[in-house]
Amino acid sequence: MNYGFVFPYGDPRWLSEAARIAEDHGWDGVFIPDCIHITVANGPTFDPWVALAAMAMRTERVRLGPMRTPLSRRRPWKVARETMSLDHLSNGRLILSVGLGALDDAGFGAVGEATDRRTRAEMLDESLAIITGLWTGHPFSFSGQHFQVGEMTFLPPIVQRPRIPIWVAGIWSSQRSLARALRWDGLLPNRVESDADWRGLDPILAARRQEGPFDYVVEGRTPGDDRAAAAATVTPFVLRGATWWLEAMWLAPNGPDDILRRVRQGPPRFV
Repeated sequence: MNYGFVFPYGDPRWLSEAARIAEDHGWDGVFIPDCIHITVANGPTFDPWVALAAMAMRTERVRLGPMRTPLSRRRPWKVARETMSLDHLSNGRLILSVGLGALDDAGFGAVGEATDRRTRAEMLDESLAIITGLWTGHPFSFSGQHFQVGEMTFLPPIVQRPRIPIWVAGIWSSQRSLARALRWDGLLPNRVESDADWRGLDPILAARRQEGPFDYVVEGRTPGDDRAAAAATVTPFVLRGATWWLEAMWLAPNGPDDILRRVRQGPPRFV
């Protein structure tokens, strides 16, 4: 099991220092939101790629990435350049997680971006095909319903092989949503609300892993001052084959001091 920390907000300087502290205290990954404008009391919003670059420069070991990038409102060729650059800057530590995006983010409807779920899903699929094609460093072209790419070669290619890992948010009870996630490198399940839901996922993930490595990513919150309670929270997911636990402090108390206190308490490692 790997343990990551999701910082709910922060400017690039603070996030770079927080990422360094997380690395020093045993966390395996650091992640930040990719949003334009969500009205919450968490704090100011900064561009994720600028912040991640600052975090990469202050760390050496931890994986890092956005949580999660809604590709329907980004130009995929620009994302290919941004992720390639960050993969080189971090010496191959980037993880790209993607999804349809939260519609309470005004960066969709308030600025004319697609809000229809089907359209965003189509754009997500086309974007992933374009990004991974451009990552190869070989001639690539694409013709889709939403995006067109004339033949071009992006150099340099990415550092990681076979590619930068791609985690996809998926609703396990939706065949299309789950099938999308299973085509890539990891699943961030949404709407898993009962033990029956978890049992339904078990054979699906087991079958996918016969094809190659596949991450099962769980997000939650544990008490840093109660190791037994924290381990009890994480243990069921470990036993079901989860590969990442993401500690996420979306709700109060989550001031800067609260966040760094939890970071310094370390991950809820399963023993």
